[in-house]
Amino acid sequence: MNLKDYLQHKVFGVVSDIIDATGKEAYVIGGYVRDLLLSRKSKDIDIVVVGSGIELAQAVHKAFRGSKLSVFRSFGTAMVKLRDIEVEFVGARRESYQRDSRKPIVEDGTLEDDQNRRDFTINALALSLRKETFGDLVDPFNGLADLDDLIIRTPLNPDITFSDDPLRMMRAIRFATQLGFSIEPETFDGIVRMAHRIEIISMERICDELNKIMLSPAPSIGFKLLDKVGLLPYIIPEVQALKGVDKVGGRAHKDNFYHSLQVLDSVATKSDSLWLRWAALLHDIGKPRTKRYEERQGWTFHNHNFVGAKMVPNIFKRIKLPLGAELKYVQRLVDLHMRPIVLSEDEVTDSAVRRLLFEAGDDIEDLMILCESDITSKNEDKVQRYLRNFKIVRRKLKEIEEKDHIRNFQPPISGEEIMSMFGLTPSPMVGILKNALKDAVLDGVIHNDVDEARTFLVKMASEQGLNLVDVK
Repeated sequence: MNLKDYLQHKVFGVVSDIIDATGKEAYVIGGYVRDLLLSRKSKDIDIVVVGSGIELAQAVHKAFRGSKLSVFRSFGTAMVKLRDIEVEFVGARRESYQRDSRKPIVEDGTLEDDQNRRDFTINALALSLRKETFGDLVDPFNGLADLDDLIIRTPLNPDITFSDDPLRMMRAIRFATQLGFSIEPETFDGIVRMAHRIEIISMERICDELNKIMLSPAPSIGFKLLDKVGLLPYIIPEVQALKGVDKVGGRAHKDNFYHSLQVLDSVATKSDSLWLRWAALLHDIGKPRTKRYEERQGWTFHNHNFVGAKMVPNIFKRIKLPLGAELKYVQRLVDLHMRPIVLSEDEVTDSAVRRLLFEAGDDIEDLMILCESDITSKNEDKVQRYLRNFKIVRRKLKEIEEKDHIRNFQPPISGEEIMSMFGLTPSPMVGILKNALKDAVLDGVIHNDVDEARTFLVKMASEQGLNLVDVK
């Protein structure tokens, strides 16, 4: 099959001219070919050369004015960054692995050797760049048929493929999730057999695949597969622990694993935020540790949001997610995710809305998306009742924010000003007065106003036996 019409980018013609002049062979290979055939956009082009990839990259760099060249001699690869795309060049190679390492022993090889080392048949597709065969498809493993049939399959025995580089198991699940493909049964069984081998892979590499799964249109597909093949306990055992249903006297709770995945998918339809999706996956992470059966109430999960928020840092640290603002954001949403639900069940008071705005700050919209997605009951009347009440909560949030400017608010008088007003040194009394002022604003006792705040503080301080010494 000739697919030269797909090779429209100028770089392919330049490479063709260069290799014809030097008698070399070069092929565009892997994900770029796969995505071309799937009509998906690609961020980069991979070109394999029977010979030196670095030399070809240097020649291409010279041909494109303004391009940038990066050479990685220890890997035998080079990157040419063009205005609109990055092109990676590598020499064709064969690889062999030692059992306790995913770092291969690399030797020069043929195109066939290079295709043999590829992870999946759909990623082993190659298009010739020689002039006489320009656009000819080289497909030794029937990857084109697998592409048509929406199948993920290893080119060689899956036990060998996954034992050599266990990260390929994560990639199989990631591709199945991103592309909506199925994992071929023998390949699936190979992942099951080799799941324990994931332990030799760095968590940074695993995390990169997890985030790509998380950013897929329906992330639940990937997490269900991770569970089915036995990889999930090695990666996020806390999520695995959500799975299962207990019954006492015929009373059962819902399966919190599948519920969390339903919430995750719902959030994914409303937001592209990676961290909101992580918050969705982890929002009920504290339930297994707080699960109790009470005769009157049935199954309870008291304070699971608080316990879950405490668990988030250890999960982030272990799987190498960032420990800065992203962690704090996910923690905050896990901690607060019950608050709008409680508000929607009771009378929506101004005081409760002020406190929610104060604690959620700029994350209030994401919190509402999470909470609305958290309503997964099969009782449609119940779902609609909650969603109607959430509209009331949203309206109240908007009204109070416009009136009181509570979001991210700081008390109108600082701790330093309080010390100056009453001649205090740093002490518990300063904190008492400051917290009382904050509560007065949030409870609507006073407005978020400096003059009202001073009046309130003078009265409260007097009750504590303090006199006003300085008003600025």
